[in-house]
Amino acid sequence: MNDNGRPELVIFDCDGVLVQSEPIVISVLAKRLRLLGVEISDEECFRKFVGLSQEAAERLIFRLVGSDVSPGWFDDLTIAVDAALRVQVEPTPGLVEVLDRLNIPVCVASNGRPEKVALTLEVTGLARYFAGRVFTAADVERGKPAPDLFLLAASRMGAPPGRCVVVEDSETGLAAARAAGMRVVRYAPDSWLPLDASEATFRRMAELPARLDGRPVDAVSRDALSPSDMEPAAR
Repeated sequence: MNDNGRPELVIFDCDGVLVQSEPIVISVLAKRLRLLGVEISDEECFRKFVGLSQEAAERLIFRLVGSDVSPGWFDDLTIAVDAALRVQVEPTPGLVEVLDRLNIPVCVASNGRPEKVALTLEVTGLARYFAGRVFTAADVERGKPAPDLFLLAASRMGAPPGRCVVVEDSETGLAAARAAGMRVVRYAPDSWLPLDASEATFRRMAELPARLDGRPVDAVSRDALSPSDMEPAAR
């Protein structure tokens, strides 16, 4: 990190960090798996699939179903997922306020399909913050948990890996960031994950600036963004 502890680049995961897409995708997927005879709840489906690349998810589906799934099934799943996202997906609460004032370069690095990432960013109004700075697993040979995607993002953005901070929510993404030699902070809004499980864990997007500085969440107000943490960003 630079002398004042601030990173040169913040790399955001997309699903579950920038946008609230995962419950929507999982609901569609779990329902269609059950129609194929797989006994799986939405909660179990979430645990198995969250953070996976498209290719990894397809391999897992084949294992769960126990037989080949027709190509048409995956096409129909993609159509159903995108249709649901188009009308239901929303940005993570508090994120826009942070992005509007965060005076640090930002980009996206996601295991999601490029088309799905573009769709969710556009529908939620977040695309303007990341124009030309979106990287997906389709851009590298190995997606997360390999470090390739994060290293590509840092290279394209001109930032050394050691001066990047990754904002992630999944174990897959956390592993990838650590393998890339980057500091990682975990967005964990779910109450089951205690804040003291990791000093780099936070629940609300308003707390992100403190995490970028490496300070405890309690060092800033939980109700407002501190002027010392945020500066207007030129866009």
